[in-house]
Amino acid sequence: MSEEIYNKFILDSEIKSFDENHRKTLNFNISRYDIAVENGKKQYANLDLAKQRAEKIKNKAIDELEKLLIEFEANFSSRGGKVIWAEDSDIAIDEINKILVKHSVKNVVKSKSMTTEEIELNEELKKQGVNSFETDLGEYIVQLAGEKPYHIVTPCMHKSKEDIALLFNEKFNRPKDSTPEEITAFVRNVLREKFISAEAGITGANFLIADIGAVALTENEGNGLMSISFPKVHIAIVGIEKIIPSMKDLDLFWPLLATHGTGQNVTVYNSIISGPRLADEIDGPEEMYVILLDNRRTEILKKVEQRRALSCIRCGACLNNCPVYKSIGGHSYGSTYSGPIGSVITPFLKGMEDYKHLSFASSLCGKCSSICPVRINIHKLLLYNRRDIVNSGLTKKSDRVFMFAYKKAMTNRWLLDLFGSKWKNYALNKFFKNLWGPRRELPVVKEKSFRKIWKEGKL
Repeated sequence: MSEEIYNKFILDSEIKSFDENHRKTLNFNISRYDIAVENGKKQYANLDLAKQRAEKIKNKAIDELEKLLIEFEANFSSRGGKVIWAEDSDIAIDEINKILVKHSVKNVVKSKSMTTEEIELNEELKKQGVNSFETDLGEYIVQLAGEKPYHIVTPCMHKSKEDIALLFNEKFNRPKDSTPEEITAFVRNVLREKFISAEAGITGANFLIADIGAVALTENEGNGLMSISFPKVHIAIVGIEKIIPSMKDLDLFWPLLATHGTGQNVTVYNSIISGPRLADEIDGPEEMYVILLDNRRTEILKKVEQRRALSCIRCGACLNNCPVYKSIGGHSYGSTYSGPIGSVITPFLKGMEDYKHLSFASSLCGKCSSICPVRINIHKLLLYNRRDIVNSGLTKKSDRVFMFAYKKAMTNRWLLDLFGSKWKNYALNKFFKNLWGPRRELPVVKEKSFRKIWKEGKL
């Protein structure tokens, strides 16, 4: 299975890398993001200080994860909310199905949530005969196209406005030259009916707030707020790492998330939901459930170094700055979480043996680490993953033999000088040509080494 997944990754990466239309669309969309983020950063007098504080709070929260989750559960439950602990995706799906059956739910509206994508909720609901409608515009577009989200913040970043207009022509017979404004207005009318008729709303969460027992949701379209307000049942599916200690911390995290995610000072809609509607309240769900999802996150937590990846606030900045992501795109990774942070966590979430190649899909340029709003040293975590892959014996036997011989040669001057440049160049072409890649020329070993030239005094 691991070889099949790896080969698919290589094939998909090659196709996307040489798709000129794909590169043009992606470069255009990311260039607009770059401009917006640079403007967004101007709101900070000292951005580095804000990032240091965020790093400290999130790292401490991860170190005290059990304590904070118990505090969240106690505070949320005290106001009538129900907390469900899901060890894996199967348990999460089973619990969601039980809730939907209990409340006779046939129609669900969903706000954007990568956690629901992780457990493939839409597919599972379809099996149960439940209609699930994505209400974020980008998610709605990729759902119509029968695709997975391309990016953790902007799901249809890979599509141009012309691509989207053609999609709506195919699905709804809309004019092929429809503008983004016209398509948005059309979708708004379609989804309004879904909000009114849905019996349940399902969301994710950007943060879990321990001290008040609440879910914090940030968005730009209002669809998340309507997914909470209209249906009688609200289910929030949240990874356990989303915990923060205090409501006061949102003053720091919400602007950091908005600035690095979309270039805004703060997103348009920010909601704090602390439970179902109370007797004296006129709107909100009658019942609210929070499903705390592990799904192998505790496997990352066990790692002294890699556990810092759990501090991620899912802003997407590392994706937008990664030369590999900007070349192969989001779908090539074969994972809900793509880009640098996805390459760190996916091998743990989906199995190191099958997804170990993602930890090598990096130039290690360090741009991801420098841009991260919570200062996760992402490229270093990729190296820790590589170390663990080697130590676990998950590399090919031929790779291990080669690296043993390479180490012996490179640490022994006599062995390096034993063969002349002719034999060295022959060996390079014989054994490294395919590894180096068909589009690159191998370096040529000169007749005299640096050491020989140095000893001759010709430098």
